[in-house]
Amino acid sequence: MIDFRPVGYVIGILVAFLGATMIFPMLMDLAEGRGYGPVFAQSAVITMLFGGLLAVACSNGISQGLSIQQTFLLTTGVWIALPAFAALPFVVGSTEASFTDAFFEAVSGLTTTGATVFSGLDEMPKGILLWRGILQWLGGVGIIVVAMVFLPELRVGGMQVFRAEAFDTMGKILPRATAIATQISAIYLGLTVVCLICYLLVGMNAFDATVHALTTISTGGFSNYDASFGTFSGVAEYVASLFMILAALPFVRYVQLANGNTTAIFYDSQIRVFLAVVLVIVVISLLTLLNQFSVAPEQALRESVFNIVSIITGTGYASVDYMTWGGFLISVFFFIGLIGGCAGSTACSVKIFRYQIVVASVQSQLKRINSPHGVFIPRFEGKQIQSDVLQSVMSFFVVFFLTLGVLSVFLAMTGLDLLTSVSGAASAVANIGPGLGDIIGPSGNYAPLGDAAKWILIVGMLLGRLELLAVFVLFTPNFWRA
Repeated sequence: MIDFRPVGYVIGILVAFLGATMIFPMLMDLAEGRGYGPVFAQSAVITMLFGGLLAVACSNGISQGLSIQQTFLLTTGVWIALPAFAALPFVVGSTEASFTDAFFEAVSGLTTTGATVFSGLDEMPKGILLWRGILQWLGGVGIIVVAMVFLPELRVGGMQVFRAEAFDTMGKILPRATAIATQISAIYLGLTVVCLICYLLVGMNAFDATVHALTTISTGGFSNYDASFGTFSGVAEYVASLFMILAALPFVRYVQLANGNTTAIFYDSQIRVFLAVVLVIVVISLLTLLNQFSVAPEQALRESVFNIVSIITGTGYASVDYMTWGGFLISVFFFIGLIGGCAGSTACSVKIFRYQIVVASVQSQLKRINSPHGVFIPRFEGKQIQSDVLQSVMSFFVVFFLTLGVLSVFLAMTGLDLLTSVSGAASAVANIGPGLGDIIGPSGNYAPLGDAAKWILIVGMLLGRLELLAVFVLFTPNFWRA
């Protein structure tokens, strides 16, 4: 029998913490004078009260560590409980959103997907805009901790290859997670502050710089404007591109750098491959734009760099409507969204390391075909790829694309066209944000979709953010019998 008390205790603490963060948008609204400060005050009291009571009720079940079953439940339970309370200000606030829309926005924020159902952002109270940014920022740092501590421990999707990367997470998971989270949070906060300062230097006002720093470092993509990042065309796009790339690199390397290891970040094969892929795609996009459109070279370079980095990292900002760039580049945008950044970053999607492992395995198999008597061992970063890692990665790919197909079919059954269905499913599972087409493309949003489609996408966002297998294992009978 699984003891749910340790899980409930941790969830309760995190819910209470979420409620405490509502004080920031409350103060912002009081300063602006829009009259929605009490909304955040009431939501904060409800959230902190529930979280505190849950933590107290489960405090007698605190143990030194979590079992595998408890850890699976915790990683999934947190991302379901937190959006439920994060949605409260949207329901009773200025947006007066339905619970479906409010929960969609909260899930999109905390999973750093960046898909939105809200329009009229330019006139929306600053408290709500700040709350959206805070949700993405909190989700970003939470995702890093899950990716670096829990998923390697749970042997999910090949993440176990990083178990001994920089921290020994065996044994007492929660105490070790606390130590890791402290170092990561300090670096995460530092990057956010530096990004904020850079935005100020290129002309953003203090509020826009703050919110966009929160959503850039988290690779979330929520903006304060319906035009997204198109409002800040110019040097700000280069600044955003730089920090989106920094946020898509493994945070473990920043921790090592801060602790005196100045070489690890330069020898990480993930980083090298990721940057090479970005460079190649940018060059292809730049040449295509210069060849097919009458656009200045600097503008073509800036728009290519920004929008490609935004999509491949899963941030989801848009500075232009790239649906007008032609079928070839639209196809490129769809596929690079399924690549993603590095493991242990705030970036989304499949992640570079899984493609590296698959390529290494295919190369090894091809060599065996050519030389049947040879011994060829697939390697990742100079180390032999263990069979359990390879099997886990292959399982992830199968489940990822199967889930993508199933969600696409379900979305089509709600009446959506093929392009919207497939790109919407990909955007949700890969946590990208904007899809393709007139409805959910870079110039639209998810508001026109029906409630059924929105709940399908909510499921997709949660599955994608938790690496799929960590959720699906909960539906197997063996999990509950273990």
